Amino acid sequence: MANPLQEQLLKAGLASKKQAKKAEHEKRISRKQHNGNPPAPVSNAAREEQAAKDQRNRELNRERAEESRLREQKAQVKQLIETNRLPKDDRGEPYHFAEQNKIKRIFVSEEMADQLSRGQLAIVKLGAGYEVVPAKSARQIASRDQEAVIVFHEKA
Repeated sequence: MANPLQEQLLKAGLASKKQAKKAEHEKRISRKQHNGNPPAPVSNAAREEQAAKDQRNRELNRERAEESRLREQKAQVKQLIETNRLPKDDRGEPYHFAEQNKIKRIFVSEEMADQLSRGQLAIVKLGAGYEVVPAKSARQIASRDQEAVIVFHEKA
């Protein structure tokens, strides 16, 4: 061995021959990889390419986070509607309302129709159907997804 420090460590018993061989092997591998020269500095083109790649990754991550946030809001809206919906009265009177230039109807009791017109209740869209919810829930739903609230005669 040409390294006097390694020889001293071996004689003192602080290192084994196996450890010395492993260190020599790693040193040889390192020299081979760099061909005896230290690694070259990164070129400007490579730096610019890396910066562009990082920018694309940040943009993709931002888009994914936005999509995730929207999914969470839709799930919250669905949960709010399902937990706060009031029972419909199929034998009640029809309550007509407009959605996207089309007249729709939902059957509710007379009391619910009165509360709908006074702004105490609201009609919201859940999937392909409609549900009646209290005004407080309608405000929470509107804060998350304005398009889900179809009819809400809120007092200004």
